[in-house]
Amino acid sequence: MPKREVELVVISDVHLGTYGCHAKELLQYLKSIKPQTLVLNGDIIDIWQFSKSYWPESQMKVVRRIMKFISDGVPVYYLTGNHDEMLRKFSDLSIGSFQLTDKLVLELGQSKAWIFHGDVFDVTMQHSKWLAKLGAIGYDTLILLNSFVNWALTLMKREKMSFSKKIKAKFKDAVKFINDFETTAAELAVDQGYRYVVCGHIHQPELRTISTEKGNVVYLNSGDWVENLTSLEYNKGEWAIYKYRAGEFAEAAEDQDVYDAEDLQSKLDVKSMLERFSRPNLAR
Repeated sequence: MPKREVELVVISDVHLGTYGCHAKELLQYLKSIKPQTLVLNGDIIDIWQFSKSYWPESQMKVVRRIMKFISDGVPVYYLTGNHDEMLRKFSDLSIGSFQLTDKLVLELGQSKAWIFHGDVFDVTMQHSKWLAKLGAIGYDTLILLNSFVNWALTLMKREKMSFSKKIKAKFKDAVKFINDFETTAAELAVDQGYRYVVCGHIHQPELRTISTEKGNVVYLNSGDWVENLTSLEYNKGEWAIYKYRAGEFAEAAEDQDVYDAEDLQSKLDVKSMLERFSRPNLAR
């Protein structure tokens, strides 16, 4: 099956290491594209909730696929988010075509795209991090419960549902937070002279032009791979939100990755690395 060529792909909020992560679907998507540049815009690995008792092979395959892009020379930027903030002490690390950083500015034609995760706008993150972490655990539990409900609905041939989307839609504070988040990002981007501002964090895929007193900016959010299963793609001067649909992927034998599981594990022991980052004495 030929791979789709994409100039730029932005993915965020994968939350590897949690039960809510849709690693199999993400792997199918990553295997279907041939990006010129890949941006991983935060919360790719969920160090907050990382547990050495849960790291399925499907999630390891996502890491291997990303490593394949790097070994092929594809520029891969890993931008840190709040759930993987412990990586920020290593910001500006560069190995081959891989770069770890906190924010990124890319030239797209004659315009500039300002890309960052977006947790800097979250007051809870800034002042009550323990509360944010507690909320993350509750969110993961809700997603796990939601998966069981959707499994039952599928058996009954009924439409799936999303608990968290319904909750967000019903609570005015949640809607206001999303609106404030988007407006703040847009205003800062206009002040800096950027044409595009690209975020993650709020798990809300979006692509729209926002007008401010000082000008207009295209605001984009890549969504997540927990509920929405979305990414952003840029081609020939145009942005689009990609939405995963299982029917697009024919059943086929998996192609071989650059490293087999044992070889990669010996070179990059992801679980051991995350356990080290999770220790209090290594935290920022």
